[in-house]
Amino acid sequence: MYDYIKGTLVSKQTAQGAMIVVECNNIGYSINTTHRSLNLLGEENSGIKVYTTLIHREDAMTLCGFLNKEDRDIFNILLRVSGVGMKVALVLLDEFSGYDLISAVIKGDYKELSRAKGVGPKMAQKIVLELKDKLINWQKTASVDVSDMQINAPDKNISSECISEVQAVLISLGYSAEETKKAIKSAIAFIEKTDSSEEILKEALRLLAQA
Repeated sequence: MYDYIKGTLVSKQTAQGAMIVVECNNIGYSINTTHRSLNLLGEENSGIKVYTTLIHREDAMTLCGFLNKEDRDIFNILLRVSGVGMKVALVLLDEFSGYDLISAVIKGDYKELSRAKGVGPKMAQKIVLELKDKLINWQKTASVDVSDMQINAPDKNISSECISEVQAVLISLGYSAEETKKAIKSAIAFIEKTDSSEEILKEALRLLAQA
């Protein structure tokens, strides 16, 4: 319903989890967020742009917001994992940056994810299994054919399979085909000569977050 809200930061609250109030067109929006985001915010009464997700339940409607599109989109994908609700998704994005979380999932490192408060080993394994499957196999049902976007990098010995994997993950996070292609090309220029989808993905996500 809301892609983002741009307005004035009215207040920052930590009493019952990280929350901000943003005023836009004389309406104050209460938005749940992460402590990581709170620490990056400016002073109250400063301008702010928050990428949001509206969670609609039978008994309540709740807004969650993030300072960049990447974290918002990863939050939305986390919510698709059975058993992961708003609180767990926010805890994960508080403990890990977006690209560190996705990197852990791709590597299958559930022990790393279980470092997050309230995320035990069983939940972490479930997140890895379900989320990795959603990200890597997303290209099978995607409306964008990643095979039409092949990026060659013979000078760095990076396989087409590695690049296709990164393309599928980025598109599943909501980035366009053009954004994905540009980010991967730029990422390959920065990384060392390695056939590592994790390294390419991490650099591509970092570049996209800065865009």
